Amino acid sequence: MNRLVHDKTFYRTFAVLTLSLALQNLLTYSVNLADNVMLGRFSQDALSGASLCNQLQFFLQMLVQGVGEGVVVLGARYWGKRDLKHIPHIIGAGLRFGIVIAVAMFIAALLFPQQIIRLMSNDPAITEQAVQYLRIICFTYVIFALTNMLTASLRAIGVVKIGYIISFSTLCINICLNYVLIYGHFGAPSLGIRGAAIATLVSRTVELVIVLWYLKFREHTLALNWRKLLFIDTSYIRDYVQVSLPVLVTQALWGLSSIAQTAILGNMRDSAMVVPANSISVLVFQILSVVGYGAASAAAILTGRTLGEGHKDRIAQTAFTFQVIFCGIGVCTGLLIWLSRGLVLQIYDTLTPEAARLTAQFIAVLAVTSVGTCYQMAADCGILRAGGDTRFAMWNNMVFTWLICLPCAALSAFVFELPPVVVFFCLKMDQLGKCPVIFLRVRSKKWVKQITR
Repeated sequence: MNRLVHDKTFYRTFAVLTLSLALQNLLTYSVNLADNVMLGRFSQDALSGASLCNQLQFFLQMLVQGVGEGVVVLGARYWGKRDLKHIPHIIGAGLRFGIVIAVAMFIAALLFPQQIIRLMSNDPAITEQAVQYLRIICFTYVIFALTNMLTASLRAIGVVKIGYIISFSTLCINICLNYVLIYGHFGAPSLGIRGAAIATLVSRTVELVIVLWYLKFREHTLALNWRKLLFIDTSYIRDYVQVSLPVLVTQALWGLSSIAQTAILGNMRDSAMVVPANSISVLVFQILSVVGYGAASAAAILTGRTLGEGHKDRIAQTAFTFQVIFCGIGVCTGLLIWLSRGLVLQIYDTLTPEAARLTAQFIAVLAVTSVGTCYQMAADCGILRAGGDTRFAMWNNMVFTWLICLPCAALSAFVFELPPVVVFFCLKMDQLGKCPVIFLRVRSKKWVKQITR
């Protein structure tokens, strides 16, 4: 049997889904890029303060994504079986978990902003800016969770266009309000970092309004309404938890590890230079790796649909084809990140020479590790999770991140006092180490599990 899929429809569907989801991710990260660039031109401390708060946003995003992935995995299976009556119950279960998580983070950020920020940085000027930002941005958490859970529900049935529509609206609103509120144009006061937070709050609210309008007036396949989402068959919560809980734990550990990484870098001796270098380089990676993340989500949808349709005989061929595509995307992404260094330093021309040098070094590290990221992350999230093998990913990520990367980085930073670029590589080396483990797991075919009724 030929190991690659030769069905043109398969590649066309995969390409459309990947590019649509990549565009949505690009627009989403462009909102952060707009904040990053415009605050960077306002002051380096404001840039660093916002980057610390964005670690909390990233943690929430990971948790909400974990909750949403459970909806996508189960929803795509039922969609493949053309069994639509179960999907609203799954969505309702996911919404309950997502909202509880967002409310808990909102309360923590609102009541303890200084304590949270001081865990990630020992610089007083950066901490002051971050607290100002966090006290406003925490009001977006519940709005963000609702929007992303509802768009994940639509993604489960292949509806992805609404995602980049709302992301584009957010980008436009955010840039315009940033220009007015950060710098004080058109008679508005110059609010600096608080202006960026207000702009994000307004744009997130518009996002939610758009997705609610779409569900009420344009989406007729599931015909979702609040009654369907509130009054669900609670027995589906058990089905949902079995699939989603390991994913949620994995995403929570990933989000916490990101905060821990920031804490390690933010408490080094040269934190005033290391924090902005980390913020800029990671954002460059996020912007240029959107195709890899889009491919992962597209593969999850198609794998779940294929299994839901009962075509287990085709799944090995499909999985191998996906892995080849992921490797190609990884090489292209790494090359783009490497070539972006000069342009990035031109954009952030207000950085100190030391911060600029560290930024270039961090980007070079990400150019190498992103090749592994685009393979192992996409194979993990796009193939294994869609097959129902969520526990393996949880343990794999836990071992590499918490038992290898973080201890090595902490020892490098605080015991051996190695250069920041070495510490940064220690934090990212799991992206390469996971590749052979993920490859062997996919090859074993033990990841195909029965998860629907």
